Amino acid sequence: MKYTVITGASSGIGYETALEFAARGKNLIIVARRLDKLEGLKSAIQNINPDLDVIIHTSDLSVTDQAYTLYNSLKKYQIETWINNAGLGESSSVTDQNLEKVESMLRLNIESLAILSTLFVRDYSHVEETQLINVSSALGYAIYVGSITYSASKYFVSAFTEGLAKELEQKGAKMKVKILAPAMTETEFAKSASDMKGFDYKANVPMYHTAKQMAGFMMELYDRDKVVGIVDVNYEFKLRDQIYAILGA
Repeated sequence: MKYTVITGASSGIGYETALEFAARGKNLIIVARRLDKLEGLKSAIQNINPDLDVIIHTSDLSVTDQAYTLYNSLKKYQIETWINNAGLGESSSVTDQNLEKVESMLRLNIESLAILSTLFVRDYSHVEETQLINVSSALGYAIYVGSITYSASKYFVSAFTEGLAKELEQKGAKMKVKILAPAMTETEFAKSASDMKGFDYKANVPMYHTAKQMAGFMMELYDRDKVVGIVDVNYEFKLRDQIYAILGA
């Protein structure tokens, strides 16, 4: 039995992506901090297909050690797709940013993602039809003043993942490594990034996608032989080869 792992699955893009994979008959391992939200997702998945195996795993990946704990706990399962979707944002100037929050963001967006990607690649890069998909951001390709540290963390995700995709290609690995780079998406992300109790997308954002739309883009990326799926400045979704120049390729 094979599984798709999705981190940050309790809401937003991760939640909707889990439903998309369930609609394709994929068994799922859903990971997030909030048990109640994961249980709700499991019920929604079973409404789609009661025959699927859905495993809940609570983990706070802003604590780096929990990335190792998570991966080791899943070694007994055969994994075909791993999606590193969990992430944090920080919407403030560098002079005003909350450093405790920034530390958590960097551990989650950079350290845990790199650890989980590395461990998965070590074990599965030789396995046919496996995929690693890391969720970056359109701000992993353009710096936004007012969210510089967040942009920098996503630059790491984009550069690391594009480089890894090329490295595995050169080694003749069977795994495909890809990046989803959303722009503004209607999720809980903006609320947590700006420390607001609520965020009205219609009132504050001229253009955005819903989480369900982004999950649809995720599946387009999953189905195609491209490295990057990115939302451009016109809010159109594009599938592309590597964007960064890669030396030694």
